[in-house]
Parts: sequence; structure tokens; C-alpha cells
Amino acid sequence: MSLPETMQAAVLGEPGIVRTTTRPVPHVGPEDVLVHVRRASLCGTDLKIRSRHFFPHGGPAVDTFTPGHEYAGVVAAVGSTVDEFRVGDRVVTEAHRGCMRCANCLAGAYTDCLNYGQRHKGHRVQGMTVNGGFAEYALNHVSTLHRLPDSVDFDTAVVLTTLGTVMHAFDVLGSLLVGATVAVIGPGPIGLLATQVAVELGARTVALIGTRDARLEIGKSFGADVVLNSRKGDAVTAVREATRGTGADIVLECSGAPRAVDDALRMAKRSGKVVLVGFFEEPVRADLNHAVMNGISIETVRGEGTGSMARAVSLAARGRLRTAELVTHHFPLRDVAEAFDTYAERRGNAVKVMLDVSEDVKSNP
Repeated sequence: MSLPETMQAAVLGEPGIVRTTTRPVPHVGPEDVLVHVRRASLCGTDLKIRSRHFFPHGGPAVDTFTPGHEYAGVVAAVGSTVDEFRVGDRVVTEAHRGCMRCANCLAGAYTDCLNYGQRHKGHRVQGMTVNGGFAEYALNHVSTLHRLPDSVDFDTAVVLTTLGTVMHAFDVLGSLLVGATVAVIGPGPIGLLATQVAVELGARTVALIGTRDARLEIGKSFGADVVLNSRKGDAVTAVREATRGTGADIVLECSGAPRAVDDALRMAKRSGKVVLVGFFEEPVRADLNHAVMNGISIETVRGEGTGSMARAVSLAARGRLRTAELVTHHFPLRDVAEAFDTYAERRGNAVKVMLDVSEDVKSNP
């Protein structure tokens, strides 16, 4: 395949600004795969990156960094040592590549790499510490790509990165979901996917709590047994009533709302488990004494670790995943600024906002 020398890419400008510009197509190293990006999507972390609050020291220089950690496309070139993929393969990426030399990476916890951000030691996070997928071409380490089955389209593929985070959250529980009662706080993309996965894995009862009725209705269609708008009722009471007063075996906090952590602890049964999945904008106050006195375990996850992307792809390949209801908007790459504003302001009940990087734009609802 003949590659161009330049490409269109979104770059970070001043705080709050993202724009498109012309950049060189990345050079492919021995262990790299160059992906011709077809579809990319925005998530809450991208808003923090746009504002530059994500970066501890202000971040990269203006107009030099390309965000985007949720994307899929077609292999355009492979490095000299790569035989796992061929040009033309359809692939989806996972964001994290650990250094694969620290104790955490060697134990499989590559999203908690001890050399985070140190590219010279091999660590990368697409769109966070290295250039990402809001561009016509993106460079990935071969270990961060997964081949897509023909039955999985690019919209679904991009959602799988989010699903990987959900699978990681269930991984840390160390127990099967079959027969468990599960409460999910926050009907954003992660929470809605968590609802689906809990149902697919055999949870006995799934409760979904949020503040937006339209999203709660999506969760109900995904199989949630109980949905509650927490602005209209007490979420803790609703979960306890749904579990005959005992509380949920498992609570996933996916909203990032500071008060939701305390709610999660009070929804959990004695010896229950709470998994914190959402990122918080401010310090959280919660009654940890309640957790200690009731033997409630608290786990956290970041990203799609523990090989969870492969399981996400498998779930989609078997037709066990619904994504059409989540994908609400499409924009061409040149309109990346409008896409960000649409997502940030939740225009038109935006849930998943897609960039059609190398294909014609679809109609927005």
C-alpha cells in the first residue's frame, strides 16, 4: 500500500481548543502497526485532555499532540518484526501498552504500569501519553491491536474499547456474576455497557441508577430489572428494596459523581463489593467506617486491562452486544471541535459521539 507523506489530524490548541491541521504520517518502527483510522469516538477523558486538566504540568506544546484513545480501522503498514497482522486487516485498538518490564506489567497489570508515561522504557497510552486516533493514521504497538470479525462494524468496534473497561471492572471481582445482584450507578456509555454485560453473565437482578430518563430507558431495554432516577427517589432505598433488604452483591460506580461513592457503599450488602470505574472531578467524601464495619471491599480499575479487550471482541462477535442505541452522533474529522462541544454539552442526548475519520459523514439524529 502506498502511503501519503502527510495526513489530517486533530491537535490540542490552547486549553479548551481542538482543531485539525496537516501533520506527517507516523514512521513505522519494527514492532509497530500503522492503522488507517476509520472511526474514533469521544469519552469523558477526552474532555479533560481538551481542557489540559488531564496533564499535570500543562501538557504538550500547542498544536503538537493528537488525542483519541477509542478508534478502529484498517492496517496500512506493519513493522519489520510484525507477523501477527497484515495490510488490510480490520482492527480495533486498546489504549494501554505497559512497559512490560516493571513488576506490575509482568504480573499482567499493565494499566498500572510503574513506568507510566516513560516512552523511552516502552510505555504508551494512545491519545494520552502518545499521539492517538483522531487522525487519518495512528501508530500502535502490535500488542495493542485486536483483529475484528467481519460481523463487527466500525461503530461497534470503537465501543469495544469502552466495553473493555467494563470487562476489567468485572475481572477484579474475582467471582462469577451468575446469580449475583448488581447495582450500576451512572447510565453513561460505561454504565449502560455494564448493564448489558451483567445481564449476559447471568446476574439475578440488575439495578441502574442515574439522573437522565432517556438513558435509563436505554438501560431498561438492555435488561435492567430496576431503573431509578436519583433526582426523583432515593437510590439506596430502591436497591435495598429490590434485594429484599440485604443490598447488592456488587455495585459499580460509573458516574464519577462525588456523592455516588457513599451511595455505592450503602447499596452494597455486608461483605459486598464496590468497584470504582468513573473518574472524579473533585475529592470524594464517603463514610469509610461503614465499609469497614460491614466488610465491604472497594476495588478500582483504570482502562481496559487484564486482556479484557479480547473478551470484548469475542462478546461482540457472538452477537451478544447492542451498540446502536449508544451511538448517537457522527461527525467528519474536520468538525472535531463541534463533535467535542456536542459531547460536552450533551446536545441531542449525546451518548457516543463518533468521528468518521476516513469515511463520509453519516447523518446526525
